[in-house]
Amino acid sequence: MNRTAQLWLVWILLTIAGGGVLVAGMFYGGPTRAKLLIGETTSGHHQIELACNACHTSAFNSSEDIENTCHGCHDADLNAAKDSHPLKKFRDPRNADRLDKLAANKCITCHTEHRPNITNAMGVTLPNDYCALCHQDVGKNRPSHVGLGFETCASAGCHNYHDNTSIYEDFLEKHAAEPDVKDEPVVKLNTEKIESAAKGDPLSTIGAADAPDDKRAGADVMAEWLATSHAKGGVNCSGCHAPKAKGSEAIAASWIDKPDHKVCATCHGLEATTWLQGKHGMRLADKMLSETQGLYGLFQNKPLSPMRPELARLPMQSKAAHSELTCTSCHSSHAFDTKQAAIASCSGCHADEHTKAYEGSPHHKLFLAELSGNAEKGTGVSCATCHMPRAWMEGPGGYEEVLAANHNQNANLRPNEKMIRSVCMNCHGLGFSIDALADPDLIKRNFDGRPSAHIESIDWVMKRLKEKGGQ
Repeated sequence: MNRTAQLWLVWILLTIAGGGVLVAGMFYGGPTRAKLLIGETTSGHHQIELACNACHTSAFNSSEDIENTCHGCHDADLNAAKDSHPLKKFRDPRNADRLDKLAANKCITCHTEHRPNITNAMGVTLPNDYCALCHQDVGKNRPSHVGLGFETCASAGCHNYHDNTSIYEDFLEKHAAEPDVKDEPVVKLNTEKIESAAKGDPLSTIGAADAPDDKRAGADVMAEWLATSHAKGGVNCSGCHAPKAKGSEAIAASWIDKPDHKVCATCHGLEATTWLQGKHGMRLADKMLSETQGLYGLFQNKPLSPMRPELARLPMQSKAAHSELTCTSCHSSHAFDTKQAAIASCSGCHADEHTKAYEGSPHHKLFLAELSGNAEKGTGVSCATCHMPRAWMEGPGGYEEVLAANHNQNANLRPNEKMIRSVCMNCHGLGFSIDALADPDLIKRNFDGRPSAHIESIDWVMKRLKEKGGQ
């Protein structure tokens, strides 16, 4: 074989090998997958962008398959929000003509991933005036809307495509006359006791700890544990470190040095479930695989690693860059201090303007006043008060509602009007809440001051009702 033929053979073999590596990366994952993404993903999905199977359930799946994955993750939220544009609206024959203008019965019509050049707020990949396709004649029935650009429909305090539970007309009318600050500004759910899952006899001495001798922590750690509701509810060391073991030998044999969220979920199921839905824990949700099994065992199912601040797109503390987020990242390993988790744990990672402005803000002062005993319980406002609020949620089996802290910190964040009902209106009137959330500079200052602009939604509603009453 002459030299030219040899070079051709080497080139062909290298091409086949290189192509094989690329194809394997696309199908099965691994280190090369990150280089093969066809475009930047949205802020909502960027953490799981290497778990391609989360959306692309098979190598050659259809748009319908992708639609099903959208519904699998987001339907519960849409139902809770009483979706303003549900599928049934577009299954109605009276609205069939609207589908010719916009296929609004499909998620991917408005939300297409890997298209950064056309991606707008909240992952929308349509021009911001898309409302005009169906509502071009809105001015005929709503004189207040004449002359408004359709790109302003989703402006803060006006309309949202899916969730309008805090800004629909009847609700605006009902709460139109509320003062900026209510007479009794209290987060009432924060005054109620969350029922403990631990029902055992209290443990009150270090000697009661059932950790193996070589795993026993120091006296300071033991003291932290004894002061918690865990010890008071009979949760011993093995309850977390060897949850299924009975007897000292079994405990020693099955000891887990660092229990993960799955162990916490055995008692704190709602908190763990909602944590996995938010950006702190979504990488650890089921089926989030960076590598999938195949190719004769060369690839194995490999879950994504826990979230680290260095992977975030928001400003983060450099010292926390490589910290992996688990339950104990915020709650600590043995003290489980909810006060620390409510503020200090947040600012330990987050370094955006809003977070840095919290200390010394009116909300922070209220929190310190409650902490010192100079204000009533429930009057303080921490990071968790707004971003992980307590709520009545469907308990295990769906037979009853249970009070728990919603650990999905994104649940009420976008659009931020979702925060009005569950958080803001505990202390503030609706009009003030809408104005405050529509002021980006006020948000950056962590609400230190008053809103600089006024949203006219309530004014328009009351004017329209007055005009209708005079007819």
